Amino acid sequence: MDAKTIAWLSYITLIGWIVALVQHSNAQVKSSLAVFHLRQAFGIMVTWFALYIVAMILAVVTLGVGGLLIPVVAIVCFILWIMGLISAINGEEKPLPVVGDLYQKWFTFIK
Repeated sequence: MDAKTIAWLSYITLIGWIVALVQHSNAQVKSSLAVFHLRQAFGIMVTWFALYIVAMILAVVTLGVGGLLIPVVAIVCFILWIMGLISAINGEEKPLPVVGDLYQKWFTFIK
């Protein structure tokens, strides 16, 4: 599997990310494009999960008012996901706005 395929596959659900990670790990030549997008996609998934948990807690604590954050979280993560996917399809190592550079620093265990 080539680096560009691994890059865009990493954005297609958690299962796609795992398949992309395994394919990259088994590759004889490691690609910076694949590593870059594996980190970005993993970051989006972690961010979505963390913000969703926070929004659910706020929804319970504020008796439902915090539940209004859930669609906002979903929309923001969806936009980040689309931007990352387009970048991967184009073969670019373009970090996501605001959080992309942080993902590259935080998730260095993905090699």
